Formats: sequence, structure tokens, C-alpha cells
Amino acid sequence: MMRSRTASEEVDWDLEEGYASDGQGYVLGAQDEKFANFSSLPMRPDHPNRPLWVCPDGRIFLETFSRVYKQAYDFLIACAEPVSRPEFIHEYALTPHSLYAAVSIGLDTPTIVGVLGRLSKCGLPAEVRAFIEASTENYGKVKLVLQRNAFFVESPYPAVLRRLLHDPVIRAARVLRAADDCFEVSAAVRDAAAATLAKTDVEAGGEEAEEGRGGGEAAGPDGASASARGPSQGEAPAAPAGPAYLIDPVEIDPDRELHAFEIEAAQVEHVKQRCLPGGLNYPMLEEYDFRGDVANPTLSMELRPHVSHRPYQEKSLAKMFGNGRARSGIIVLPCGAGKSLVGVSAAARMKKSCLVLCTNAVSVDQWKYQFQMWTSLRDDQVCRFTSANHEWFAAAAGVCVTTYTMVAYSGRRSEESENVMNEIMNREWGLIILDEVHVVPAQMFRKVIGIVKAHCKLGLTATLVREDHLITDLNFLIGPKLYEANWLDLTRAGHIANVQCAEVWCPMTREFYREYLRPGTPVTQRQLLYVMNPSKLQACQFLVQYHERRGDKVIVFSDNIYALREYAVRMKRPFIYGATGHQERTRILHAFKHNPEVNTVFLSKVGDNSLDIPEANVLVQISSHAGSRRQEAQRLGRILRKKKARLGVGEAEEFDAFFYTLEVYFTSKRQQFLVDQGYSYKVIPSLLENAGGEEGLLLSSLDEQLDVLAAILAANETDIGDENLAEVDGVPLRKSGAARRTAGNMAALSGAAGMRYMEFAAGAGRPRPALKQGQGRLAKLRKKG
Repeated sequence: MMRSRTASEEVDWDLEEGYASDGQGYVLGAQDEKFANFSSLPMRPDHPNRPLWVCPDGRIFLETFSRVYKQAYDFLIACAEPVSRPEFIHEYALTPHSLYAAVSIGLDTPTIVGVLGRLSKCGLPAEVRAFIEASTENYGKVKLVLQRNAFFVESPYPAVLRRLLHDPVIRAARVLRAADDCFEVSAAVRDAAAATLAKTDVEAGGEEAEEGRGGGEAAGPDGASASARGPSQGEAPAAPAGPAYLIDPVEIDPDRELHAFEIEAAQVEHVKQRCLPGGLNYPMLEEYDFRGDVANPTLSMELRPHVSHRPYQEKSLAKMFGNGRARSGIIVLPCGAGKSLVGVSAAARMKKSCLVLCTNAVSVDQWKYQFQMWTSLRDDQVCRFTSANHEWFAAAAGVCVTTYTMVAYSGRRSEESENVMNEIMNREWGLIILDEVHVVPAQMFRKVIGIVKAHCKLGLTATLVREDHLITDLNFLIGPKLYEANWLDLTRAGHIANVQCAEVWCPMTREFYREYLRPGTPVTQRQLLYVMNPSKLQACQFLVQYHERRGDKVIVFSDNIYALREYAVRMKRPFIYGATGHQERTRILHAFKHNPEVNTVFLSKVGDNSLDIPEANVLVQISSHAGSRRQEAQRLGRILRKKKARLGVGEAEEFDAFFYTLEVYFTSKRQQFLVDQGYSYKVIPSLLENAGGEEGLLLSSLDEQLDVLAAILAANETDIGDENLAEVDGVPLRKSGAARRTAGNMAALSGAAGMRYMEFAAGAGRPRPALKQGQGRLAKLRKKG
């Protein structure tokens, strides 16, 4: 009979179940389905010289202290998805989408396999090789081209096009111009970038030749960087030839022909999605031969002589223009790293009409200013399309800056707005720049891709992440990721600010905590109780006053409008939220930037995206939108712009920007993205005690705290919730207050349509007494029938 275990034995048994024997001992984490033991992988004799660990499950680990780290990073960011990038060891993962992006910039299958094999400490596992070959074998055979304001599916392989037309979705999307069902035929262009990469790979000698030489040169700068960087990032010639992305020879290939068929513009999104891995596995490559486009007028635009690109900006542009054409895709750079200059430079390179989509009207003004500052465009060549400005450029080509909501809006418009919208829809744009591209997968905004016809789409963002898992839709809505910079590398190079992140704990007072725990308390009221916690308000006030004395510029974020207003009014500081008008926002932000007396501004979630405040170097977060990783990173980006050294401050300090979060409810989820970028949070459990007490701070007395608590408990549901307004150029739209026009008649206006008054007795079966004037009960009844 089996003896039952005692309590202590039960604990020991549970611990043993968490281990698995490998013949030599126990391995912790055996029950974790993500755990894998790769300690048996054979190591190469010269493995210390190689920077990568390539695992059979597709994960890749990069040693940042390797002497060829930069070359290996440039290659990995082109073919693998970054998972976590702390200071010493980076983790990447090979995915179908990342390999889709790799081939889109000219890396073919042999190049990817060869370079990974040369840089790996343990060789390239057979599983990884098979996965790469399976994911990339069909890529590059099909392209989506916009010609003569119509979309065409193009390929040098007519058999592939016939295979695609067997799919019912693509067959239904085809536009037949003739009854013979033939493809259109045209000349093909040689892909110079792919040819150069293939030649470089052959000259390297392949993996076997590398091992024959002992592998010492495999991880060296010559071998790794030549294959990883590609032709657009190679060594510059002795004579000054300009940035790498301007060197793009194009040749006609006389041995090939291109075959194409037309599809409906409204079905482009569905066709692209069907061709992705998981569907037909023929991902579409979108390229634009802008120099050969004679149908669309050329825009006279040049970068000003003082414009100078940073190395990572040149790399991102080189990935976009690597073969002489413009590739559609996404460039990911940290906030404050110069994404706007990348977009402006791309438009200046193509010299075609450009449409810029932003998230709000403030961003529209900022983008117009960027074009005028960095390029030779005149004021009449850059127009704005917002609710307050219905401008249009007079020339045949120009730049239009607008918002997603202005283009996606499907309701009635004014005559001026309708005219501008018709110009946008009927024009064949050379380039469309989608700022904060992570918002595009939203149901409201994704329709702009079908409304606007553009040869090339460039998405810009700092946070390629969404909580609804729709971020992968950008692969077929916009294109693959072309380049992504490493935040810590840019910090070390001095391109962005070095930020100290801190998590400040604010214990709730006894009275507030009692109401917080009371059964039946509404969720929104509980949220307001911990946001309006007196300890949190005092901590916020202390941080604001401390940094203002240092001469810093402070931003305070709160998603809860009730708390935002209370904090700002009590501290006598300006605040901006959804209902703040565009002119008022501009006035407050201008004062914050230029007025030495205005050093703090309170912002709601409207300040999360596309807000250029380079002067700010301190951020305090008192409430947030649940566990949004994107919001945490976007708010950090408000202070990432590199700061100018101030007299007596900053020379001896390690950090030049400070990020304080007083919101710890969803802290582990919100901080995950920044932790994966290499940031760390310092925990401050008792700020006020360590700072020397609460003298002079707000809500120091119990009576004041009870007054605030009473006001919170008396507030209604609509006053205490988070901001939840849809915005059009900063003007909030409330669904409940929308006007509606209907057809009717005078009877309906008088309230008598279909109604009549009847008199009836209260008691049935009893004799009715004589009614006096005014007695009786009246009921409004609808006519029957």
C-alpha cells in the first residue's frame, strides 16, 4: 500500500516535478514548454570569433561584445525579428515575415544561409536551413505595380500568374480588358542589388570554403559585412558620390519578359493577404521605378545643403532604394531619432507628388515645417488638408499633409473639403508616408490604403507593436520591415537621450484604500481612487517642483481627464486634452517651448503620438491606458530627443532625461517593450520620506484629503472615466451628440404623427362617476394597423 506524502514531502515532490534528468543531473524549467536544451550542439574550434548562436528552433542569440557586432547586427536586423535586446546578449527569431523582409531588400536564399552559417558558433542546423529555403523559395516571383492609375500583378513567370488565378479570391479581383484572357507583356529590369549580393557570396567561397580556411576570416569585418550590408551599404568610393541611397544603377534585362494582369483597386488588400505565407505563399513585392515614370509630373525638390544624415538614417534609406527603385515597407526608428528627416529625404529622392498621413492636426503643422526646413520647396508647394485648412498646391506636383481621419471619413463634407478629397483620390501619388504606421491596422484607418493610389508606401514608427495582435497585417497593408535601429546603440552613440527610468510607489492613504476595497465600488471609481490618491499627487508635485528648480522641462501624462484637470488646476499648470482646440494647443505648446515661466504641461493621451517637444527632458506618468506597451514607449519617446548641454548641468551627469511612472497597476506588462530594448527601471518605494517629508505639499491635511474623496464619490460615471473620444484633427466627436437630417412633415414636427388621445376609466366593471373638467387619465396610444 502506497504511503501518503506529508506536507513537506509534497513540496519536495512538486519541486522534483519541475526538473528533468538529462543523465548527468537535473535541468531547471523542464515543465516550461518554451524551454529547450541546446547544450549538446557541436561548437566550432574558433567559436569565440563568431558572434551568433543559431538554435534549431529558429532563435538566434547575438553577442554584443563581439568585434563584428555591428556587421552581424546589420545582417540580423534584415532577416530576423528582434525579440529582446539588452546590453550584452540580443535575442532574435527567424519568422516567415522576417525572411519575407530579407528577400525584399535583395538578400536571396543562398546569401541568407551562407552568412548565418559563417557567423554561427555551431554551424547552421539543418532545421533552420530547411525553414529558410521553404520560406523564401517563392518570394520575388510576384510584384504589385501601380501603372496608369490601375493595379497590376506582375511576374516574369506566366505559370505563376496562372497558378494565382486558380484562387477564387484573385480570380474574382481580376479586371478583364479583352475577351482573349491574355497577359500584358513588357520588358524586365535587372535587379542589380541581387546580382551584386550573389557575386559577393560566390567570392566569399561559401560555407565549406570558409571552414577549409579555418573559419578565422568568417567572422571578420570583410566577410560578414560584405554579405550583410549588401551593395547599398558597401564601402564608399574615394571620390565623393553622395549618400549610399543615391547610388542605384538600373539595367534592362533583354533575356526576360514581364507578364501582368490587372486587378480591382478595392480588392488589393485581399489579394495581397491571399499571397502571403499561410495562403498561396507568393508574397507580393511592391517596387516603384520612379525614374522611369514619365506619366506623373516631376516635383522640383532638393535637400538643402546643410542636411546631413546620421549613419542609421542612411542605412534605412539604402534599404529602401537599394536597387534603383523605391521599395514599399516600414522603417522603425526610436522617437527623437529623426524619422521625419528619413521621410522627407525619401520624398526628395523620388521627386514625385507625396501624400503624408498623420494622426492629428498638430502633426500636420510639424510635417509641413519639416518639408520647408529640410527641402527647397516653396510654401505654395506644401499644402495642408485638415478641418481648418483646405489647401491645395497650384502646380502639377506637390506635397499634401493631412490626417488619417480626414481621408477615412465617409460622412458628408463641405464643398471645399469634397474638392480636395477628390483631388487626393483621383491623383496617382508617387509616395505616401504613413506616420505612426502602427495605427493603420485599426478598422477605421486601414481603409485609407484602398482610397489612396500610391506607387510606394513608406511607414514610419518607433513602436511596431499592438495589443490586438494586428501588427502583422502591416506586412500586406504596407510592406515588410526594411530597417529597425537599436535604441541602446543610438544612446551610446549620442544620437538620442540617455534616460533614467524609475517606478515610484505611492501607497494609498487609509481612507482612500477603504473606499477602494468596499464591495460594489464601480471599476471606474476604483481607478480614479488610485489615480487621485493623495500620496500620488504629492509625489507628482514634488517631482515637478524639483525638476523645475533644476531648469528642466516637465510633461505630466494622465489618461484620466478628471485627474488631469484636478492635478493641473491644483498645481496651476496648463493642460491639454481631447476637447482642447487646435489654436489653444498650439499656444500652450509654444509657451512651453519658448517661455521660461512655463516649464510644465499636463497632457492626456492626445500627446502620445506625433508630438514634437524637443525641449522636454522629464516625464511623469500618473495614469495610463491599461497594459499598453506601445503607450509606455511612445510616452518615453517624448523626451528621447538629444538635449543640448546646459551651463552647469549635464556635463557630469550620466542621464540627461528622466522618466517617472507613478502607475504601477499594469507595470510588468507596460514595461516589457522598453525592457526588451535594453532599458531598466529603478524602483523608488518611498520617495517623499527619502526627500525629507511632505511640508508645503498639496493635500497634506486630513480634511483636504476627505474633501477630495467626497468629490470623487459624488462624481457621476461620465466625469470620472478615462478619455475615450474619437478625434478629427483634434476636434472630439461624440457619437451621442451627432446631428442627423431626416425627411418628415408638419404632423411629425408637431408630435401628432400616428398618435391620438383616448380617455379610459381606472376601474373596469364599476359604474363610472360623472367626470369633472380636467379629470380622467390620458394615454398616448399609437393607431392600430
